[in-house]
Amino acid sequence: MGHLTLSHQWVTLSSNLSIGVPNQTKEEGYGNAGLCYRDNALVSGSLEALIHHLVPSMDYYPDMTYSFTFLLSSRLFIHPYELMSKVCHLCVEQQRLSDPQADKMRIRKLAPRILQLLQEWTETFPYDYRDERMMRSLKELTQRMASGDEVQKVVHQMIQVLIRKLTTLSQYEEALVKVNATATDRLTVLKAKPQAIQRDMLSVCNDPFTVAQQLTHIELERLSYIGPEEFIQAFEKKDPLDNDKSCFIDHKKTSNLEAYVEWFNRLSFMVATEICMPVKKKKQRARVMEFFIDVARECFNIGNFNSLMAIISGMNMSPVSRLKKTWSKVKTDKFDILEVYMDPSGNFYNYRTAFRGATQRSRTANSTREKIVIPFFSLLIKDIYFLNEGCSNRMQNGHVNFEKFWEMAKRVSEFMVWKKVECPFEKDRKILQYLLTAPVFSEDTLCLASYDSEGPENNMEKDRWKSLRYVPSPG
Repeated sequence: MGHLTLSHQWVTLSSNLSIGVPNQTKEEGYGNAGLCYRDNALVSGSLEALIHHLVPSMDYYPDMTYSFTFLLSSRLFIHPYELMSKVCHLCVEQQRLSDPQADKMRIRKLAPRILQLLQEWTETFPYDYRDERMMRSLKELTQRMASGDEVQKVVHQMIQVLIRKLTTLSQYEEALVKVNATATDRLTVLKAKPQAIQRDMLSVCNDPFTVAQQLTHIELERLSYIGPEEFIQAFEKKDPLDNDKSCFIDHKKTSNLEAYVEWFNRLSFMVATEICMPVKKKKQRARVMEFFIDVARECFNIGNFNSLMAIISGMNMSPVSRLKKTWSKVKTDKFDILEVYMDPSGNFYNYRTAFRGATQRSRTANSTREKIVIPFFSLLIKDIYFLNEGCSNRMQNGHVNFEKFWEMAKRVSEFMVWKKVECPFEKDRKILQYLLTAPVFSEDTLCLASYDSEGPENNMEKDRWKSLRYVPSPG
């Protein structure tokens, strides 16, 4: 059996997820705690029955849509290492892999099926294997099957690929820590000598198209490290049927998702900082505003909706929006058009329409450039959150509500397609470094800088200005 590559199957998976699993129309298996189907689609089941349904046998292999959906959602009910332990037990005991008298032909036939399931798990949810208990179970199970050069080769390749992914993840997390430390250091220097600002975005690069491309590099890199399970783990609550008193939540389980949300906030505040820097004159500030409007427009054209929204969000912050004299010097036609996509009315109807168009373009694209679709991430999380909150994880009879998890898996699998796109643009290290580490003001510092640029106009602003001037700013 060759190495199974799943990336090309995600488009098929996301379109098939609503279909369900094999054609069965009744409750089956495990007595009253079985699997329930409606119109040939699995709608609910006991946790034990669902685990059994995941494990391959001589004449059965779980549909890929089922295995993805169950591996994604099961963590709300059982720790991944516990699930892995149960799967290993079922593979070993039920399939008699521990029996020295077991038919070698039988084991030879079953081994590739078990390996395929393990490959799907390690490729799609590699971060589960940061837990040493997972890695130990994986090695123990594969050792039981490793009879024959072909199987050994596949096992070795699978584990090597997994270790490479986990090593790359650790390197990425270390790089993020360094980048954030550099940004903090630069802000400290800036606060000590506010007039010592030597550079701004326009002095680093004054081409909006190039900056939009570099923003897309950052977006796609950070997207690529978000595990699909992080969307589910972000909403984890205690399962009422779980007797384990320990809490599921672990910061590392959602750290890549959180880092991506922090990036959006950084970009918004960076845009506002660039505009409000106290050393600028009105004409310069207006030029910076027009520059970022052009960058946002290029992001829209690329399909980078997250950077687009972050830039518009930064320009809508009150320290920027109140600069009426500066705005009077800005040609706002392009900004007004872009702002339409941030309009929350109709549940972001305008954005969703534009985003649908981008995803359709991506599906039929011939070039990598046209495949880029980067969603407005906060809204994506909000959609999945409300889908999760909208109905219970369990049915009244204690069954897992699998109908709900089909829908959640469909949303997450669409994201899996978007995050796998390779950025086609050439990297510019100098611009990337600036975008990631340039000093970013806090909200209070932005307000002070804004009042320094254009003085307070009413009593409320004057009171705010006084309170900020006489209270040390946190940064």
